[in-house]
Amino acid sequence: MRFLERLGHFAVFLGNTLRGVFRRPFRARLIIEQMEHIGVQSVPVITLSSLAIGMIFSLQIVDLLGIFGAEVIAGSAVAWTLSRELAPVITTLMLIGKNGSAMAAELGSMRVTEQIDAMETMSVDPIQYLVVPRLFASAVMFPALTALANVVGVAGAYAVAVWGLDVDSAAYLSTMFRDVDPKDVLSGIVKAGIMGFIVAVICTYYGYYTENGAKGVGESSTRAVVTSSISILVADYVLASIMLALIY
Repeated sequence: MRFLERLGHFAVFLGNTLRGVFRRPFRARLIIEQMEHIGVQSVPVITLSSLAIGMIFSLQIVDLLGIFGAEVIAGSAVAWTLSRELAPVITTLMLIGKNGSAMAAELGSMRVTEQIDAMETMSVDPIQYLVVPRLFASAVMFPALTALANVVGVAGAYAVAVWGLDVDSAAYLSTMFRDVDPKDVLSGIVKAGIMGFIVAVICTYYGYYTENGAKGVGESSTRAVVTSSISILVADYVLASIMLALIY
């Protein structure tokens, strides 16, 4: 019964959030501020993580393909896997830890210090003012950072394979451009946009309904990170299945 109650509570929150997306006023300044916070300030984290993933994956896949004398197709394998799966998932998980927890903590702090109650008293819709800008910013910046992760990850994989493991550069690049289709990259970017939406809704939900003071803020942040991380992995499977059926 408690699970059903929470599910209904979340459905009401989601409905209010979607309604707030189409209501005036449209606070462009708040959206830009959140885009800067979620996107620009996350560039170093995403760059380092995607570079490491690309280098590690290249190291392992070249070693595996070397058994069959097929090292040159490592570029295709790395770019294909990054664009479809690794880049959107790794980017989203990193942003959950950096920004998702921050969303929950910020809104939770505002709830326990009665700032949200004060906004309601002044006839300001807290969901439209606090949640919608974060939703817009996440839906835009998650795909943008995923595109960055693709580029950096492929560059790191190329450096390891060609400069570190002596794979032929021309063959590596030619097979990569031959086998990786634009729809592979597009599918990963679309996934990232949907995942950004999911993360923003879940994390703001837990923060918005925080209880029990400072202790509740910590609990809300933890629940937001855990729930959104699991939801992203489940959503990735569902989205992959849909895209395999519709696109490929």
